[in-house]
Amino acid sequence: MPDNSPLDMSWILSVWIQSPRHANLSDALSYGWTQALPVGQLVRVPMGARHVLGIVVKSTARSELDQELGYQIKPILSVFEGLDPLSSNWLALVEFAAHYYQRSMGEMALSALPPQMRSLTDEQIQKKLQKWQRKFTSTQVVQEKALTQEKDLPPWSPRSLSPDQQQVLKSIAADTGPFLLFGQTGSGKTEVYLQAIESVLKQNPKAQVLIMVPEINLTPQLMARVKERFEEHLGQHSLVCQHSGMTPAQRLNAWLAAHQGQASIVLGTRMSIFMSIPRLAMIVVDEEHDASYKQQEGSRYSARDLAIYRARLEGAKVILGSATPSLESWHQSEPTGKYQRLYMNQKIGGAAHAKVIRVDMNHQPRNTIVSAPLLQALKARLLGHEQSILLLNRRGYAPIIQCNSCGWMTQCSHCSAYKVFHKLDRSLRCHHCGHTSRVPASCPVCADQDLGMLGLGTQKIEEHLAQLLQPFEEELGRPIRVQRVDADSTKTKDSLEQQLSAFHAGEVDILVGTQMIAKGHDFRRVSLVAAIDPDSGLFSSDFRAPERLFALLMQAGGRAGRDGQMNEQSSPELWIQTRHPKHKIFTALKTFDYEQFAKDELEERTLANMPPFSAQALIRAEGKTQEGAQLFLSAIKACVTELLSQDESCVGCEVFAYSVVPMALRRVANMERAQMLLESPSRAQLQHLLGKLHEPMQAIRKKHKDIVRWAIDVDPQQL
Repeated sequence: MPDNSPLDMSWILSVWIQSPRHANLSDALSYGWTQALPVGQLVRVPMGARHVLGIVVKSTARSELDQELGYQIKPILSVFEGLDPLSSNWLALVEFAAHYYQRSMGEMALSALPPQMRSLTDEQIQKKLQKWQRKFTSTQVVQEKALTQEKDLPPWSPRSLSPDQQQVLKSIAADTGPFLLFGQTGSGKTEVYLQAIESVLKQNPKAQVLIMVPEINLTPQLMARVKERFEEHLGQHSLVCQHSGMTPAQRLNAWLAAHQGQASIVLGTRMSIFMSIPRLAMIVVDEEHDASYKQQEGSRYSARDLAIYRARLEGAKVILGSATPSLESWHQSEPTGKYQRLYMNQKIGGAAHAKVIRVDMNHQPRNTIVSAPLLQALKARLLGHEQSILLLNRRGYAPIIQCNSCGWMTQCSHCSAYKVFHKLDRSLRCHHCGHTSRVPASCPVCADQDLGMLGLGTQKIEEHLAQLLQPFEEELGRPIRVQRVDADSTKTKDSLEQQLSAFHAGEVDILVGTQMIAKGHDFRRVSLVAAIDPDSGLFSSDFRAPERLFALLMQAGGRAGRDGQMNEQSSPELWIQTRHPKHKIFTALKTFDYEQFAKDELEERTLANMPPFSAQALIRAEGKTQEGAQLFLSAIKACVTELLSQDESCVGCEVFAYSVVPMALRRVANMERAQMLLESPSRAQLQHLLGKLHEPMQAIRKKHKDIVRWAIDVDPQQL
C-alpha cells in the first residue's frame, strides 16, 4: 500500500512495544514522525485499535533509505517530552536479557516499566514529575540549611568494625569485583553493605546504589537500617523501595525518582534489577543464593545473574552476599572463577554457632508433633526470658483430610494436588489454583463421618504448641505468647511488618512460621530455633533439593544467638526433628561447615555433569490433555534432533534432549502440564539451538490445537 499519510513524516522510528516473541512480530515496529527522537525515548503509538507505550530504539531519515517502504506507516501519537530517555546501558541490559531468556525485546523492556506508566499520558507523567520534584527540592533545601547554618547533622563517620569487616571493605575498595561475600550468619554483612555504600556516596554524591533482597518481608528491616544511616544526609525522598507489594502509584513514583537521578538508594526485590538508574555505581545482592531471585513466570529471568551483567555494563561494583552461597556463585569464586571471594568467619560480639541437636522421631511416641526434649528446651528458654522460633515450611492446618474408612482424600478437582485444611475458616484450599471449598461433614464417597487429618501445617503447630505450653504458664506467671507468621497470616497490608515488630520488641515468646522467617532477620532475643519436619526436602527428584534444605536450615540456625552477651547465660541451639538423623545434610549441618558441603555437592554434580558444569533449559507446555502436551513436546524433540543432524550451524553442538515427561505437579487449574529438559556442556551451543527453535516451534504449535501455552525456561531452578 502506498504511503499517503497527511503528516510530513520525514523520519522512520523503530519502536519496541510489548508483544510476546510468539506473536511473530519483529523486535521493533516502524512508525513515522516529523523529527528524529533520541534512543530510549518513551512514546505512545497505535497498535491496531489500541494505544500502547513504546520505546524508540532507532531514528532513520527517510532520505537515507535505499528504497521506499512499500507500505503505509502510522505516526506516533505522543512523545513523553518531560521524561529523560532511558539510558543506552539500560537498553543493552534489556537486549541481553531478551536474547538470553528467549523473549522479545519489547516484552522484556515494557514489562520492566511501572504498570501505571502504560495508561498515563505525557501530561499526567509530567504532573507527577513536578510533584515529586517539589518534594525532593523542599527536602534538599532543609538539608542544605541544616548543613550550612545549624551544623547539626552528624558527620560521615566510621562505625566500630570487626577485623573481618575491615579487611573485606579494603578488598572491595581496592578491586573491581564481582565480589562474593561469604559471611557467617551474624558476622555483620549488612554493616559491610552500608559502609561500602557510604564510601561510594562520599566519592560521588550524585552516585546511585541498588540494594536487592529476595523477598518483600525483608525490606522493612533493611530499609529501617538504611534510613537510620543515610536519611539525614540524603533526605527522605532520596531513599525509595520497589517491590510488587507497593501500589501502582508508589511503584511509579519510586521509578521516576530513580530514573531522574533523585533517588540515591533503591531497595527492592528481583524486579528492581530493571529499574532505570542512570548513575548506578554499586549493586548489592543480599541472600544471593535465594531461589526467589529467579522469576518463575513470564520472562523467567534471574535477577542475581543480571546484576552481574548490569554491573559490567555500568562499570559498577557488585557484591553478592550470603552465608550459604548458591553453588553456581561458589564455583565462580573458586581460584579459576570470575568472582573474588571474601570471607567473614567470625560473628559480631563473639557469638557462637548454634549447637545442633538432632531428635530421632523414630524413638518418639507415634503422632508426636513436638518431642518431649524440645518441649523442655522451649520451657527453659521461656523461663530465661528468651525467644524461640519453630520452623515448618508448610502453611495451613493439615495438608490432607482423609476418610478413615475408604481412604478418600481431599483431592483438588482442578489440580493433581490435595487441598489443605485451614481451621480458622473451616475451608479446604488448593495452594496451586486457589480453589476453595467447605469441609464436608462426611465422606463424599462412602458417607462415613470418620474423617481424619494427615500431616502438619503452621496453624496446627500454633494450636498444638499453645496447648502443650499452657501448664507452664503458672510457673512463668503470665500467658505464653505464640504467634504464627506465614502467607495466610500476613495477607493484609502492613500485617507482616507489625507481626515482626512485635517479635523484635519482645512481645511474643515463640514465633511459628514458614521459610519467610528463617532468613535475613536480625532477631536479638532468639536463642533456640527448631525445624519441626524437614524430612520432606531430603528425598526429591530435583538435584537442587539438598542445597536448598541445607541453606534453609543453616540460615534458620543463624537466627539463634545473634546477641553475643545473651549467649553467656544460654548457648544458642538448632533443633532438628527427623526420622533420618544420620543423613549427610544433618551431619554437615552439625558443624555449620558450608565449605565442605559445597565441595561434596560440587563433586557429585561434576560426576553427573549437572549445573554449574552444564547449561540447562526446560521447554514446558500446558494443554487440555496430557497426551496433547506430550505430543507437542515430542514434536519439538524431533525438531531438535533434526536441527542437530541437518542444520549446518547446529551440527556438532553437544545438546542432549531428555524424554518428555509430565511435570511433578502435572495438572494445575485444569491444565495438563508436561516438560522436556535440554542440557549441554556449552551454554553458547544451547543458546544457539534455542534461538533456532522458535520458528519451527510456532509451526508445530499451529498443528496442536489443544496446546494453550508453552514457555522456555533458561537456567531453571525447579525441575
